[in-house]
Amino acid sequence: MTSLLQIENVSVHFPTRGSLLRPGPVLRAVDNVSLNLSRGETLAIVGESGSGKSTLGYAVAGLRAPTSGSIQVNAQRRHRDGRHPVQIIFQDPFSALDPRMTVEDIVGEPLRLSDTPVARRQRRERVADVLEQVGMPADAANRYPHQFSGGQRQRIAIARALIGDPELIVADEPLSALDVSIQSKILNLMDEIREKHGLSYFFISHDFGVVRHLADRVAVLYLGNIMEVASADDIFSTPSHPYTRALFEAVPRIGRGRRKRGTLLKGEIPTPLDPPSGCVFHTRCPRATAICTTTRPALESAAGRPGHLAACHHKD
Repeated sequence: MTSLLQIENVSVHFPTRGSLLRPGPVLRAVDNVSLNLSRGETLAIVGESGSGKSTLGYAVAGLRAPTSGSIQVNAQRRHRDGRHPVQIIFQDPFSALDPRMTVEDIVGEPLRLSDTPVARRQRRERVADVLEQVGMPADAANRYPHQFSGGQRQRIAIARALIGDPELIVADEPLSALDVSIQSKILNLMDEIREKHGLSYFFISHDFGVVRHLADRVAVLYLGNIMEVASADDIFSTPSHPYTRALFEAVPRIGRGRRKRGTLLKGEIPTPLDPPSGCVFHTRCPRATAICTTTRPALESAAGRPGHLAACHHKD
């Protein structure tokens, strides 16, 4: 498949306030991340809260400038009207939509704000078309966000992302704020949209059930660092990194039998203001040895697994 997105050694750091004589520590939200995404592919980014998933997604969407490194989107077509090939779906559909604007204005705003604004009549036609694609009723355009349920609001947010005809959509945990009964409908809608439009997804999630259903590849992030990257089938069947295995062990299961002791993560994720030396996971890793405390492991494939990368001195 043709490459669409290249992330090369990207770091996103935030300076904090210090004293008059001493600068504050730097918060290392994302640290030296390299990834790629092919056309029509869904790459899922998983990890604990505070691992830097959303910060990386915002950088890909152009909402946060990287401190270092580069992010390149090789758009297949030229966006002559000023539209951006990357759009974003935010996590919370309740705060992502302006309550003072009608749905028509919300969804059509990317066309109005483009370098070559689209006439109002054309915008209305485009809005009506994209609302129909996401399963919204015809009269939705003239109503306000508070008149819709959470699932309907997320459909409106998806319509807003689609109207600019993007090639890549960053989805920042788009299901987490919705009821379980609604999540499957939105998930199926996103799947249908990808098939119809040939889109790629940069899909941020902590729900492994959703990731397994939607993702082609999975990247595991911990404290701003990539721990493991592999196809969804490989990473779910034979995870290589201890952190990935611990995340899978933490997923609740229904059925008989007790969970094995000693396989769950212990302690809290360290602060990105002062990350551990060497491997950032060594403070919680059951396999950590002396080398893990001093030497940062490279993201490399294990023997006989060329497409399965893991940053671990003791990977399987």
